[in-house]
Amino acid sequence: MTDPEMMAWINGASLVDLLRKWRFARPGDPFFQGFVGEYYSKVMFGKRATDPEAWVNASKQVGWDAP
Repeated sequence: MTDPEMMAWINGASLVDLLRKWRFARPGDPFFQGFVGEYYSKVMFGKRATDPEAWVNASKQVGWDAP
């Protein structure tokens, strides 16, 4: 997947999808490296800052048990 494709996925992902990938990605996942990794963090934590209650609900949905 190219950087623009990964960024398009990030832009279209729900908070639940972003948080699930964040919690359960394998080490070295390209979504969390370099420019795309910085972008991922900016988008995800931006959503958290905008709607803390949605963040809590997403976190509860995702849980801590690997899918």
